[in-house]
Amino acid sequence: MIGIDDLDVKGRRVFVRADLNVPLEGETITDDGRIRASVPTIRKLLERGAKVIVGAHLGRPKGSPTPKYSLAPVARRLSELLGEDVAFATDVVGESAKSTVDALQDGQVALLENLRFEPGEESKDDAVRGEFADKLAALAELYVGDGFGAVHRKHASVYDLPKRLPHAAGDLVLTEVEVLKKLTEDPARPYVVVLGGAKVSDKLGVIANLLSKVDRLLIGGGMAYTFLKAQGHEVGKSLLQEDQLDQVRGFLNEAVTRGVDLVLPVDVLAATHFAADAPHEVVDATAIPADREGLDIGPRTRELFASKLSDARTVFWNGPMGVFEFDAFSGGTRAVAEALVGSDAFTVVGGGDSAAAVRRLGLPEDGFSHISTGGGASLEYLEGKTLPGLAALEE
Repeated sequence: MIGIDDLDVKGRRVFVRADLNVPLEGETITDDGRIRASVPTIRKLLERGAKVIVGAHLGRPKGSPTPKYSLAPVARRLSELLGEDVAFATDVVGESAKSTVDALQDGQVALLENLRFEPGEESKDDAVRGEFADKLAALAELYVGDGFGAVHRKHASVYDLPKRLPHAAGDLVLTEVEVLKKLTEDPARPYVVVLGGAKVSDKLGVIANLLSKVDRLLIGGGMAYTFLKAQGHEVGKSLLQEDQLDQVRGFLNEAVTRGVDLVLPVDVLAATHFAADAPHEVVDATAIPADREGLDIGPRTRELFASKLSDARTVFWNGPMGVFEFDAFSGGTRAVAEALVGSDAFTVVGGGDSAAAVRRLGLPEDGFSHISTGGGASLEYLEGKTLPGLAALEE
């Protein structure tokens, strides 16, 4: 992949596919991490005299304009972060987009409305996607792929558009790929991966691939209860994927065969129900009461996980250890995050809820070697999959 330093952008219209998919409450952005991550590439292009057209998505509007998924609040925040006016087009490839782009002067930036308001963006039909990509291509002269959180999607603005314009990878994407190569090609050891989050099924491929690469695999969050059940333990009302038990038993056996230290919780916070103020108690992970559900790893597990991370040289963490959005059940996620902040290892936070947790818990972002902007994209890269957006940039 070539980078933007290899493009002659002065006076030219540059389409930047960014990832601005941020959480909103009404029109209030609750975590602007992805917007902040997009700023350096956009600013560099503006300083070199480009006319920058930013395209991005927000949420899942399913191919039609949906007011709650408008990028208008994002345009305002991007303008604040850049210290530049951001012109906002109220459509994607319609009259507003065309007139907004036509009005751009060198060193100015515009943001198009949510790309997913157009059915062609996510269409499974190559021809439909291609037709939409043609309309986007008509707005620009060059393409920069900088939305790492979307590179695992075969979408028009990610996969088809770079085939139609001279293209390069943005600095954010180049950094993400460089980091992921460190995790996959020759990681410093011990190499420890911490996986959490709700579902085992979301991480089947990455677990299967990592078992041949890691020294230790720490499992927390909702997915841990399927592992505990696979070992024959009672998990009460905890999150459980019954249909994954055989697969998980296979992982447990393979870990033993490969000599991978697969570490599960030894105690959990077991609550009466799923709520921020639910009564709860610490119980052994192998003896969760039938009428309780585990909502976080317990204090002994926090110490165990921290000890398993203490001598690591490389760590990848994806997925919270509990329901971190509830203060009472955020301690496990905080303990893992603090262990990484205190580590001398090369530490990577794999985007998504893990990155959100770091910011919600007020931990220093510079305490980690890298916080990814793409949870799903990071996992698929570690799984060994070809990511359509990266493949298109490599052509």
